[in-house]
Amino acid sequence: MTGKTVRAERAGVTRERILAAAEQLFAEHGVLAVSNRQVSEAAGQGNNAAVGYHFGTKTHLVRAIARKHAEPIERIRERMVAELGDTADVRDWVACMVRPVTEHLADLGSPTWYARFVAQVMTDPALRAIMGDETRSSPSLRQTVEGFNRCLPELPAEVRAERGDMARQLIVLTCADRERALAEGAPTPRATWHDAATGLIDALVGMWLAPVTRQQ
Repeated sequence: MTGKTVRAERAGVTRERILAAAEQLFAEHGVLAVSNRQVSEAAGQGNNAAVGYHFGTKTHLVRAIARKHAEPIERIRERMVAELGDTADVRDWVACMVRPVTEHLADLGSPTWYARFVAQVMTDPALRAIMGDETRSSPSLRQTVEGFNRCLPELPAEVRAERGDMARQLIVLTCADRERALAEGAPTPRATWHDAATGLIDALVGMWLAPVTRQQ
């Protein structure tokens, strides 16, 4: 093994330690409340500039964490979309929005911090755009949205936008609350991530298919 290869492997290990430490700290304390120095220390790096050296800015670090999780979630959703075919069932497409996330969280074991990390990121408009970028770059999610839109009953544009925002909030916060409860050993309404996803899908389908009350 050459010296260059050894250095590259060490750098890869260091990057992974930084990503793991940052994800946990951001999830528990919020992105803005955590400094690069704290992340470096939590990752066991004697050099406090390690985060900047390996990732650049905090924004780049947040993007790297998001991308790390986006890849396995994308693979799960690709499989689900391929299995669906040309279904006209709203519930099937809602499941393609929810289950890739919950299945990924289940695969990570316990404790996890990703759901709470996303919830923290979504509170900051500048950082929220990072998650939006990752979402828009997902081919399987675009397919899911297209399939969903094909079978969703006609809704006024403002209602569709409103319910879309509600759906995103419900997915993010429900997953974050369950993840926090599991980390603290607190009781949860559903026994597994699979069951939690089922309840979440039920709620989202009900919301999307709910009647629209005309404003007076």
